[in-house]
Amino acid sequence: MTGADGVTRCWWAASAPDYRAYHDTEWGFPVDDDARLFEKLCLEGFQAGLSWLTILRKREAFRKAFRGFDPRLVARFDGRRIDRLLADPDIVRHRGKIQSTVDNAGHALELIDELGSLASFFWQFEPAPGSRPRRITHRVLRSMSTSAESTALARELKRRGWTFVGPTTVYAFMQAMGLVNDHLEGCAIREDVEHARSTFARPGAVRRV
Repeated sequence: MTGADGVTRCWWAASAPDYRAYHDTEWGFPVDDDARLFEKLCLEGFQAGLSWLTILRKREAFRKAFRGFDPRLVARFDGRRIDRLLADPDIVRHRGKIQSTVDNAGHALELIDELGSLASFFWQFEPAPGSRPRRITHRVLRSMSTSAESTALARELKRRGWTFVGPTTVYAFMQAMGLVNDHLEGCAIREDVEHARSTFARPGAVRRV
């Protein structure tokens, strides 16, 4: 869709100013910062059953509540800290998702200890050039995606103990963190993302699934 500013973007970016800023400056640009990678995967888990716009508008509150999503800090959260988070009206107060974030932080530290960084782990699952996602139809008529790579990554995360990391959640994470460029043909940001991906120094060897 072409906005009032004359810029053509992916259709979903036109639905709210928050989406437009996120689309233009973040979505699809490659990321190798462990805190941002951990944050995004956790927030995708919190989004389950909600809209991303809801999570996006609460993101700063989430960052404050979860200590910038530094897994070293989050892994130390105890029961009292979790109870305080359940009383925080500025985040999604779901005990299972909060506990999952704390538990996943511990598993993130295991990966960092093993591979040196979360980035080294996640970027192993970058799809081969030309790889296409497969579409699945949600029961409320939304279109969602998964892929062989997101399925493999979700399977490996679950094997390592992570939760709230299904294939569609993981594919949305891959879209946002630049492992794939899913900006539509004709979107003004697509070429910017492609350029960023072409100059991005991938951490570690690329694994082809």
